[in-house]
Amino acid sequence: MNIRRKVFLIITVLWMVMIFSFSARPAEISSEDSRHVGLLVGEIFVPGFEDWTEAEREAFAERVDHPVRKTAHAAEFAALGLFVAGAYIEGGKPAGEKKDKKNKGAQSSGRQTGIGRGIFVSWLITAAYAATDEIHQLFVPGRSGQVSDVVLDSAGAMAGSAYSGGGQIFIRRRYSE
Repeated sequence: MNIRRKVFLIITVLWMVMIFSFSARPAEISSEDSRHVGLLVGEIFVPGFEDWTEAEREAFAERVDHPVRKTAHAAEFAALGLFVAGAYIEGGKPAGEKKDKKNKGAQSSGRQTGIGRGIFVSWLITAAYAATDEIHQLFVPGRSGQVSDVVLDSAGAMAGSAYSGGGQIFIRRRYSE
């Protein structure tokens, strides 16, 4: 396993721990986090938001709570899909290609993972983690496991895995030129 894949593996594990820790937070704390993000969205994207009354700002944060939560779900699992794909798909030159012109006899080490297969396996691993994350939430006070969240997380996972796979396609094409 090369250093790039090891780094992605470490990042993957750390990201999974982060997701687990967010999922382990009781509902009241999670709701407060979402409220803060909703207020931040208002401050960044709504002109004159700071001039609104406290009640208007709170109402805005409440209105954007659902989209904020769902966007966070998709984004955190898109990132996880990207990291898992980075760890799973071997990067660089296609198998059997020369490493550089000076070392003409050099071959790349081993067989590379096909990008399509790498995307699928990365998605499968990430989607499985999404399912276990929702099961975990069944045991957290005030939280619930939602099949719709697994679907959303899996869609994010596919986007992240595909993005990583697309990057590998781009890199491999550059090497073949």
